[in-house]
Amino acid sequence: MTRLTDWIGRTETATETLRPFPADALAATLDRDERYPEGAALPDLWHWLYFLPLHRLSESGRDGHAARGGFLPPVPLPRRMWAGSRFRFHAPLRVGAQATKRSTILKVEEKQGRSGPLCFVTVGHELIDGDTLCIAEEHDIVYREDPAPGAPAPEAQPAPEGSAFHRVISPDPVLLFRYSALTFNGHRIHYDQPYATGVEGYPGLVVHGPLLATLLMDLLRRQDMGRVTGFAFRALATITDTADFAVHGAPQPDGTVRLWARRADGALAMDATATLETS
Repeated sequence: MTRLTDWIGRTETATETLRPFPADALAATLDRDERYPEGAALPDLWHWLYFLPLHRLSESGRDGHAARGGFLPPVPLPRRMWAGSRFRFHAPLRVGAQATKRSTILKVEEKQGRSGPLCFVTVGHELIDGDTLCIAEEHDIVYREDPAPGAPAPEAQPAPEGSAFHRVISPDPVLLFRYSALTFNGHRIHYDQPYATGVEGYPGLVVHGPLLATLLMDLLRRQDMGRVTGFAFRALATITDTADFAVHGAPQPDGTVRLWARRADGALAMDATATLETS
């Protein structure tokens, strides 16, 4: 861990022109009849369609991610998952803009979980258009051991029972493939069922954490409740393609909106909070 903490403070910067196609393709994937010409504002979280790391195929690791090292520290644990993120939305990113993404390793932290050792890496991202900071994000990545053969699945906490609005999602392989393709995500748990079930021990193909967060924000956008200024989510349990799930939302007394993903068995898979602009 002493060597891994040497990665704290490392930075990388990428600049890209935000083309219409990825946004148009995600809109179609989310069953929205929308197009995003130059000048259109990207919906919140759709910046994940851009600034994608293009590592060579020969540089892929066992799980399809880029081999360890480089910008992210070479954590010696085989499983990697998106644990959560926190956002401040200052200004919209617009299609056609030449934007910059500046990333910094903020923290590397070792913990001991019920299933064994864990390593959390927190990365800060700033999305900038010219001199304007549009989005500030902190992204938590968790690394863990492979499950022991025959080990029971971790017990999940129950999701809330009531909500003000919700939507049922069918996580079929086409949805997962499209999102993997749009985000250039080679992680095999999302499309390679023998690997997902036989190597990493999941009951089926895994729904991407950022896709779940995107579906939560998409649910909120369908309610037309105003501009979102902040968003935070935690991934708490895995959702796979073995059953439908639902995304839910409920306004809170403090003016925020709680959003969550509820698995078919009632488990809370993702818990989130959106902060709305006040007048």
